[in-house]
Amino acid sequence: MLPFPYAVEGGAGSKTIVFLHGFGACREIWRDVMRPLAAEARVLAYDLPGHSHSLQCEGMGGAKPAARAILADLAARQLTKVHLVGHSMGGAVATLMALADPGRVASLTLLAPGGFGPEINAALLRRYAAASGRREIRASLAAMSASRSVPPDHVVDALCLMRKQPGQLQTLIDMAAAMTRDDRQGAIPRAQLHALDMPVMVVWGAEDPLLPVAQAEALPSHFHLHHVLDAGHMLVEEAPDLIAEIVRRNTRRRGRRLRSALGAAAS
Repeated sequence: MLPFPYAVEGGAGSKTIVFLHGFGACREIWRDVMRPLAAEARVLAYDLPGHSHSLQCEGMGGAKPAARAILADLAARQLTKVHLVGHSMGGAVATLMALADPGRVASLTLLAPGGFGPEINAALLRRYAAASGRREIRASLAAMSASRSVPPDHVVDALCLMRKQPGQLQTLIDMAAAMTRDDRQGAIPRAQLHALDMPVMVVWGAEDPLLPVAQAEALPSHFHLHHVLDAGHMLVEEAPDLIAEIVRRNTRRRGRRLRSALGAAAS
C-alpha cells in the first residue's frame, strides 16, 4: 500500500492551490479549472484514496482518513500554507483538513461539499459508483448535472480509463454503500464550521440533484455563498471558467484573524 495519495503538479508562483475531486472521479476533472490558474500559482491535484492512482494508498475509508492522508502528504512536501479547493466528497475532505490543521489552510473553496447535511440522493450516487462503460458513465454524469449540461469528453474518457483498473469498480461500489448507509451521509457539525477563520467560499448549483442546495443555508455569517444558476452537482465540468474565477478571487481574500490583526494595528 502506498504511503501517500498520488498527485500531479503544475504552474508556478508563491501560492499553492490544492484540488480535491469528488467521489468516483479523479485528478483529471480539474484540467479546465487548473489551466488558467497555473499562470499565477502552483497547482496540485490529488487522486483521493481509493481512486485512480491512489487506489491502493493510505487514507481509505471515507473523508476523515483521506483528510489525514493528504495533510500528511502536504507536510512531506513541506507545504506550510495552501489554498484548498474541494468538490463534493473532496469538499468534505477539504473542510476536515481545515478543521484539523487550520494554520496550513489559507482559504477554502467548497463546491457542493459533502457533509453539510445528512440528505443525499443515495440511489444516484450508487448508480454512479457502478457505472463502468462510456455510455453508463456519461449517463450518470448527465443525471448529476443540470438538464442542459453535456459531460465533457475528456472527463468521460478519464473516468472510463480509471474504472478499468483491476479492483477500482468494486472499491467504488463498496465506498458508495458505506457513504450512504441508511440512505444518509455523515454530516460535519455546523458548530465546528464557525471555528474556520480563513476565507471560505461555498458554491452550489441551483439544480443539484445529488446534494440539496438547501444545505447551503444557515452557514456561518463569514462564509461567502455563490449559487450557480443552470448548474447541477457537477460544477467542475459544468462551469470550469466560472469555478476558476471564483477560486482566483477566494485565494486573494483575507481571513477573519488577519483582518482583525490589521484593524488592531491601524487603531
